[in-house]
Amino acid sequence: MSILPAIGLHHYLIVAGLVFALGFLGVLVRRNTLVLYMSLELMLVASTIALVAFSRFNGTMDGNVFVFFILTVAAAEVAVGLAIIVALFRRRQTVQVEQLTALKN
Repeated sequence: MSILPAIGLHHYLIVAGLVFALGFLGVLVRRNTLVLYMSLELMLVASTIALVAFSRFNGTMDGNVFVFFILTVAAAEVAVGLAIIVALFRRRQTVQVEQLTALKN
């Protein structure tokens, strides 16, 4: 018999909620485009944690399949997003959001 309690669905959802809140706070507070991008990825990871937790709780593979597709799209998103950030840096010599307000030139 173990002293530790069993890990239930609510534990996973608490972790997912904390990770999502951390990512959301990063989006609201930070002004560096790379940090904003990482915060958005944290929010995406939190949603995948919740999907896998619900999938395991329900005894189905639906959430796992959704996570597979989410991670596939996220890999392409990372490549495109980082390419855009690098192009902005080469053009404007900064990654600060306040200095990237003009769309011309």
